[in-house]
Amino acid sequence: QAQLVESGGGLVQAGGSLRLSCAATGTIVSINTVSWHRQSPGKQREQAAIIDSEGGRDYMSSVKGRFTISRDSALNTVYLQMNNLRPDDTAVYYCNAEIAPYFDYRYRSYWGQGTQVTVSS
Repeated sequence: QAQLVESGGGLVQAGGSLRLSCAATGTIVSINTVSWHRQSPGKQREQAAIIDSEGGRDYMSSVKGRFTISRDSALNTVYLQMNNLRPDDTAVYYCNAEIAPYFDYRYRSYWGQGTQVTVSS
């Protein structure tokens, strides 16, 4: 089975930068769409950024111009570069990927364990 392993979270001051990584490991035949989501205490999980298999990208409005999602298909890794961070970006960030672990190419949804991002003012 496939697994997603996130890394790169931490504590940063407002205006700073972090880069999150989401590495897919295990049995993988193909990876389709990958997205980053975030959830703050008391709030619903929201999709921050998404990238498809051909590199098409989209962002939620509050992070446009500050966050960049990218993927390295050779490494089965997706990144989220976060610049000019603000206190309201504080959340647990989760990676989600549609992965076909077998040659039947039936895609399944996988979630990472989450990584905490805290932005201090």
